[in-house]
Amino acid sequence: MAEECNHDCSSCGTTCGQDTRKDLHEKPNDLSSIKHVIAVVSGKGGVGKSLVTGLLAVAMSRKGQHTGIMDADITGPSIPKMFGTSGEVTGSKIGAYPIKSAGGIDIVSMNLLLEHTTDPVVWRGPIISGIVKQFWHDFIWEDVDYMFIDMPPGTGDVPLTVFQSIPVDGIVIVTSPQELVSMIVEKAVKMAKLMNIPILGLVENMSYFECPDCGKRHEIFGHSHIAEIADQYQLPVLARIPIVPTLAAECDAGSIESVEGDWLDQAAQNILEANGEA
Repeated sequence: MAEECNHDCSSCGTTCGQDTRKDLHEKPNDLSSIKHVIAVVSGKGGVGKSLVTGLLAVAMSRKGQHTGIMDADITGPSIPKMFGTSGEVTGSKIGAYPIKSAGGIDIVSMNLLLEHTTDPVVWRGPIISGIVKQFWHDFIWEDVDYMFIDMPPGTGDVPLTVFQSIPVDGIVIVTSPQELVSMIVEKAVKMAKLMNIPILGLVENMSYFECPDCGKRHEIFGHSHIAEIADQYQLPVLARIPIVPTLAAECDAGSIESVEGDWLDQAAQNILEANGEA
């Protein structure tokens, strides 16, 4: 259900009686240039949003688009590890600059700001939401064609902050085959509709395992329900990503840009077409 007013204006940033339908989007840095923003979401954790975010960014980059990733999963950032990025964020009074991956993808993540990558971020929701806003307006995103936002799980503080503060053009919803996960994904679908943000489609991760010897597909996590959800909400299925041990190994090694799989190529093409750029 939607959040109701509790008349504690400090908790939501508005004044009682104020028209909450007004545009709450915050301006990016004056030196930023961002054409499109795509959020990658799910109703729960553990389904592979970061993997899908990374693969989408790589697929779009291979299509000649300058790509950026905002890692909005502040307490569980994994994007820098996947891309093998490290180093100190640089900048000045006018703004900071994202770290570039080996393939030229701009990345901003909490793990690039910590002294040690294993340091926990033990903050309450309002502070975490504030950091996400800083990623948007305190960093200089130069000539970014497509920014992908790796969202934290659920439908709480950070997703609400992103949807209200950043002009998101559309979302990609990630799921896995279990029926329970499919039920949770419906929450993400309904939140997107509540926030009036277009849903570009669904991606099913860990969809199946294909035996390298006989070529037979095995549904390790059970029968897929993505087609049922897609039909129910009239959404396209953008991709079904199989369980591929080498893919996991490449991500662990920080070499996601070296992955040769084309699972997200069609999804990237669909996103381009949706923005009239195909």
